[in-house]
Amino acid sequence: MTVDFNATKALFDLPEGLIYLDGNSLGPLPRAVPARIAEAVQQEWGAMLITAWNRAGWMEMPRRVGDRIARLIGAEAGAVVMGDTLSIKVYQALASALELRPERRVVLSDTGNFPSDLYIADGLLRTLGPDYVLKTVAPEEVAEAIDETVAAILITEVDYRTGRRHDMAALTARAHAAGALAIWDLAHSAGAVDCEVAAGGADFAVGCSYKYLNSGPGGPAFIYVAPRLADQVRPALSGWLGHESPFAFDLAYRPGTGIERMRVGTPPILQLAALDAALDVWEGVSVQDLRARSLELTDAFIAGVTAKCPGLDLATPLDHKSRGSQVSFRHPEGYAVMQALIARGVVGDFRAPDILRFGFTPLYIGLDEVNRAVDILAEILATRAWDRADYKMKAAVT
Repeated sequence: MTVDFNATKALFDLPEGLIYLDGNSLGPLPRAVPARIAEAVQQEWGAMLITAWNRAGWMEMPRRVGDRIARLIGAEAGAVVMGDTLSIKVYQALASALELRPERRVVLSDTGNFPSDLYIADGLLRTLGPDYVLKTVAPEEVAEAIDETVAAILITEVDYRTGRRHDMAALTARAHAAGALAIWDLAHSAGAVDCEVAAGGADFAVGCSYKYLNSGPGGPAFIYVAPRLADQVRPALSGWLGHESPFAFDLAYRPGTGIERMRVGTPPILQLAALDAALDVWEGVSVQDLRARSLELTDAFIAGVTAKCPGLDLATPLDHKSRGSQVSFRHPEGYAVMQALIARGVVGDFRAPDILRFGFTPLYIGLDEVNRAVDILAEILATRAWDRADYKMKAAVT
């Protein structure tokens, strides 16, 4: 392993003594971000005003930053573009896939998918008509459920609750053999695991940037379209910046070239500036080294909790190939246990109905933090420190 993860940890602004195991929900602040945002606000927006779209390269940012993410997800250069939210990118990808398979009416997903993806799919299919069906099966039953009726599979590679990881290459190959397309949600993959969208044959991939990529709350999403399809897809959301010539102001829409057609509206420049600075922490970091370190950390956490914390049930696969970069345990009072942990400086989160969720980001988490987190969790469980009324009152965000 060639990456100095102590050096990458120094690039983040983390409170002293805090063990942050929630980067799978919101990444911490990279130290370079405030200065970059200040530059975008003062020197670009403030001094250049509207000329910054040309002088500061604002118009090209979605593609340029997209290329930086492409390296982290195993995508070809020029195949990723930034903008909008993940829900919008799911809609774009699914609508385009359905139009490429007009004779089919079934979208296949799994019950472990993030609910928002399912909501978006359901809403789109209801708009298209009663013949369209969203079919969900258990995660381990996806492969068997792919048949000639399926237009597209819509799968989140790493389950947001359990950390279970699907085999992208195998399921994509199965979909292609049945004549279906494959759409992958990388919200819990990008920056966390060694995903390979090009080598894995993905047709579309989408993801957010505020988790393991550390762009900050509300950071922009990305979309990948395989180059073999990029000039075939017709975006359902035909925004002006996806037009071939946005500033010709034609009344008729003509899609731009390749991935550019998946742009919709005005890009969020300040959020893109934050993401651009956040991606600097990846300079010199290989996703293979990151993955090896992630497995070392999650192995250590699973072993420690299993040995010291009776009463918790592991919800995450032990098999490396089937695990993302998070570990989840079940406990009937999971929410209260997590609040007690947070009060002691170990920050994870809770997912209904009973999951304590811990994300492991090697860029700023090491074995020392893992071991201390295990010891604190063991003490909380042994002393029932979680059994307090205030720890059981659920906040708006869990």
